[in-house]
Amino acid sequence: MKYLAMDSDEALAPGLRADLLDTWVAATNAGGAVGYTPPAPVEQIAEDLDGSLGRVAAGLDLLGVLHNGERYVGMGLLVSRGSWLQEHWRTVLRVMVHPEHQGNGAGRVLMEGLRGSAVDLGLEQLQLTIRGGLGLEKFYGPLGYRIVGTQPRAIRLSADDYRDEIMLVQDL
Repeated sequence: MKYLAMDSDEALAPGLRADLLDTWVAATNAGGAVGYTPPAPVEQIAEDLDGSLGRVAAGLDLLGVLHNGERYVGMGLLVSRGSWLQEHWRTVLRVMVHPEHQGNGAGRVLMEGLRGSAVDLGLEQLQLTIRGGLGLEKFYGPLGYRIVGTQPRAIRLSADDYRDEIMLVQDL
């Protein structure tokens, strides 16, 4: 599994969009906390993916991907808030690995790659949020992230299923 940082020129690499769309849909349908709930709304995910790739192509954000030698099987974004007051940090967004490649350290490779990209950009801090109730803190804690806040009931999965949103930060 190889991590690649995609810049504005590489955001349109052949097969990238199709592979990442497949990964996002598969991760959603497997119950991953990647912005949607099953069944995956493919058209909405495609719109979000296109928007993200557009921001990368415009040089606003950085896309980190995992490639298994045949196709792209994971992704994560370093997203800028667009303010010079916040140029020293980025939000880590849409971290996912295709379910077929989970459980073998691919997520760690992706997160370490994103951290390396952040260091290369001269950033001082990374921030991400996770959906409460899934135990994701156990994954991010050993990677150097610490919980800095919780917004109760910030995520509504259904009419009677609310989850906390947990904010984590990593100093670089």
